[in-house]
Amino acid sequence: MMDNKEKEKEIFYLFEGSLILKGIYATIETIGGLLILFISQNFIVQTILNLTEDELGEDPKDFIASRLAHVAQNFTLGSKHFITFYLLSHGIINGMIVYSLLKKKLWAYPVAVFVFSIFIIYQIFRYTDTHSIWLIIFTIFDFLVIGLTLHEYKIQKNKTNLSIGK
Repeated sequence: MMDNKEKEKEIFYLFEGSLILKGIYATIETIGGLLILFISQNFIVQTILNLTEDELGEDPKDFIASRLAHVAQNFTLGSKHFITFYLLSHGIINGMIVYSLLKKKLWAYPVAVFVFSIFIIYQIFRYTDTHSIWLIIFTIFDFLVIGLTLHEYKIQKNKTNLSIGK
């Protein structure tokens, strides 16, 4: 049977691991946003159409290829700007929060809970339109991270209160 100290250690490792995953994802989003920002709209559309052309030639009903081709055909400059803004803002905000949490900045815990909650609301809203399983997976993961963040916040706040009381 695990004692409380060992249990807390495992929860902390889970918290750190979830933050590392969020940090990796934030980095990927930021890099993706920068790539989309600096690559021309025409290049993006042509690349997607070229990648799906052979597959759609073999199987015109291929789900993934037909979806990608549809996205490419409807990819406007407005779409490019929205995707760039979304990826950069989401990636940078998440990256800054993750960094601050890993540095155990006390102010970052409630900010993280608030921001991750806003992201969850947006993901649920987007799910009603897209029905993407990925949005559900990210939402569940964000709920887990919020729970772990609240748990760690209580611990860090108690440590701060104990050190102030000395």
